[in-house]
Parts: sequence; C-alpha cells; structure tokens
Amino acid sequence: MPTQPRTRNPIRGGALRLIRYDVGVRFLRFLRRLRERLSRRRTAVAPDASSENYVPFVRETLRHKSLHFSSSETQSLMLKAFPFSLAEEYTRAMTGFLVFQPRPRRIAMIGLGGGSLAKFCYRELPDARIDVVEINPHVVALRDEFHVPPDDARFRVVPGDGADFVKRARRRYDVLLVDAYTRDGVPPNLSTPAFLDDCRRALRDGGVLVMNLSGARAHPIADRLADVFAVTFALSENRGANRIVYAFRSEPAIAAPEHARPPHVLPQLPVSQMYLMPVIVRVHAALHRPRA
Repeated sequence: MPTQPRTRNPIRGGALRLIRYDVGVRFLRFLRRLRERLSRRRTAVAPDASSENYVPFVRETLRHKSLHFSSSETQSLMLKAFPFSLAEEYTRAMTGFLVFQPRPRRIAMIGLGGGSLAKFCYRELPDARIDVVEINPHVVALRDEFHVPPDDARFRVVPGDGADFVKRARRRYDVLLVDAYTRDGVPPNLSTPAFLDDCRRALRDGGVLVMNLSGARAHPIADRLADVFAVTFALSENRGANRIVYAFRSEPAIAAPEHARPPHVLPQLPVSQMYLMPVIVRVHAALHRPRA
C-alpha cells in the first residue's frame, strides 16, 4: 500500500524560522556591542601624545567596575550594585576624619580617580561643600562611568594641579583628602615640604588632613608630614601596602580626656555609615597611642 507523503506543519516551520531569526539578531547585536566595547578599551589605553598624563582604562565584571593605569594595579574599585559605597579598605580608612569633623562645612580632595570618596562625601555629608581637584583630563572624562555626581551648588570637579590649587586656596577647609596617584606613585609635587606646608595653611583650626601613601616613598613622606604638622598618626591597610596618614595643625579636640572613649563618637554615625565603625575604633586607638 503506497504511503502518503509527509506534509510539514506550516505553523511549526514558521515558529522555528522566527526563533532562528531572533537568535541571529541577538547574536549580531552582541557582536556589535562587543566590538564597540573593545574599541573603547583600545582607545582608552592609547598613549597620550598631547600631555604627560597617563590614559586610564576601565575593567568591568558582573560585580565590579575598576579604574587602572596599568594591568598590575587598581586605582579605584566600584561595586556596581552600590556605587556610592566604599569598596576598598584604604578608602574606608580615610573616612576616620568623621571622628574629628562629623559635620564638615568644606571638604577639598586632591585626586578624583573613580570618585569613591567624592561620592561618599556627597551622599553622606549633605551640608558640606566639596571641591575635587584632578589634573588628568582622561580621568575626569570617566566620571559618568563611575557615577560621580554632576557639578552643582555644593559639589564641583576642578581640572588642574592639586599643589597649585592648595597654594592658591582662599577658602579654609575642615577636611583635606589627598589621594592622588599616577602609574609612578604619588606625584613629586604633592609630597614636597612646601606642598605639605600649604596643606597645613589651607586647614581651619580643628581641620584634618588625610593622605593615602604607598610604595617606597610612603615612610619619607610620612616623616615630612610629622615635621610640618603638630600631630600625626597612621593606619596601615592592605597588609601594609597603603599607609593612611592623619595630620593636624594642633592637638585634635577629640583627644581631650572627656572625649577619649570611642562610645562618644560611635553613636553619631548614621545607619548608612555603620560599616565604618571598625575604622572609627582604630582611629581612636591610633590617636591615643603613646607618641614619642
């Protein structure tokens, strides 16, 4: 008995063609996005022939986005789900200024990087006016990638040299944060006795300088800070890779006996800053450690 030829189901065949078409379109879109991203990365690491500024590049994973000047070191790290939080130990260690200036009116930062400290201060200290100085235009150009706030009435990114900014500063600051690096480490002009003396003059009475140091020059720079400022102490982070130095024009007010215990300060931290409590305790311990 002859068999009947098998007929195709037109509905099923059409559905399969639609699925193949959709998969093909999605794959082509993925390839286009991948090419665009690789093109941006290649552009980011190209040499800068017009200036001495190193051109940074960005790495991205499912959880993090990071800023680099070289493949061996990370300049800044951001949690993509929490872009305003402080993902790195050394940045958290620099927030110990809250012990001495829990409600600062003016903050200056030398070095933008990925904006970790700038974003933290902008969100957590709404009454503060914040000046961020960054000499590298390629770093400033990446501010949107790292969710750095746009300039407004109380926040601005100032393109320029940090040493020159501090020297010419007409305002005095409650907090001065120095976290400026290139591929070669701390720029030489941001570690001279003249620069450190300008930092001291730029602080108000009761103000605090916090400086991130690393590498072979960390200890000599810390010694210079001790020569210029009345009181200094340091926290060691990242297994000694970072040395966070705190410096004061005069004996900090929190060092008075009636304010010497951490509980006096810890309750002032809002819920959003409670993860900084270990830093606050360490700052108290370092401040009250016997000094030579």
